[in-house]
Amino acid sequence: MIQKTVGKTRYELRPIIEANAIDYAIAFVDAKEIDQINILKASFKAMHLALNQLRHIPQHLLIDGNRFIPYRDIKHTTIIKGDGKYMSIAAASILAKTYRDDKMMALHKKYPQYNWKQNKGYPTSAHRMAVKDHGLSNFHRKTFACLPPQIEMDFSKD
Repeated sequence: MIQKTVGKTRYELRPIIEANAIDYAIAFVDAKEIDQINILKASFKAMHLALNQLRHIPQHLLIDGNRFIPYRDIKHTTIIKGDGKYMSIAAASILAKTYRDDKMMALHKKYPQYNWKQNKGYPTSAHRMAVKDHGLSNFHRKTFACLPPQIEMDFSKD
């Protein structure tokens, strides 16, 4: 119940953030590219892609987390759990999560068997079972171990 309340609150805050932000942009990196460069680098790439879209160039970037690949010559500060300390990071987090959730809902409509409306990209046990039953889609990361590896036995020596 708490998760539904948090999600609802995020969606209530999103239009307020969008209306009052000096600027904002959203960017995504697809599963295929995430598999090629890894999830951390993909997160940085998505941030850079979003920054490329801004009409106003920031003077300083506040980044939620402990690492970041510098963007152009703009100074940055990484802040662990920054979304609980800075309103600008919290606002960015709300936008990122609601746009991600919208994308997951669209995927759910196209591929309801994976129940993406519930798991929002996190591998719940129901999602893992759906992958086992239906296989991976083009929207799944192939390098992420959604299912435990199968035991392989070598019978060639018998």
